[in-house]
Amino acid sequence: MVESDPWPTELKVDKDRAVLTVAFEDGAGYALTAELLRVMSPSAEVQGHSPEERVTVPGKKAVRILRIEPVGNYAARIVFDDGHNTGLFTWAYLRELGENKEARWHDYLAELAAKRLTR
Repeated sequence: MVESDPWPTELKVDKDRAVLTVAFEDGAGYALTAELLRVMSPSAEVQGHSPEERVTVPGKKAVRILRIEPVGNYAARIVFDDGHNTGLFTWAYLRELGENKEARWHDYLAELAAKRLTR
């Protein structure tokens, strides 16, 4: 993390376990759905070891967040109810997801359609 990167002041999961709200010290805040976080997980299982290996993850419309575990002072591990727990969501990655969630979501839905997969 670069020293100028905003620091998160809050990570809060809603009562339905379907949305993670992330607030940053500079006032930025984002509501990220469990589905978006799961299908965009930074894990090698989803991202692969190169862009060509990235996997389009279908069938996660109903996924929920079980818990969030701190990892040092730079990231959080999100444990999902489908058993996935290997992605380390850095503060910078959560920020990037928040800032670009509409474009990423649009691209994800297009990938699903192109591969004839469903949410």
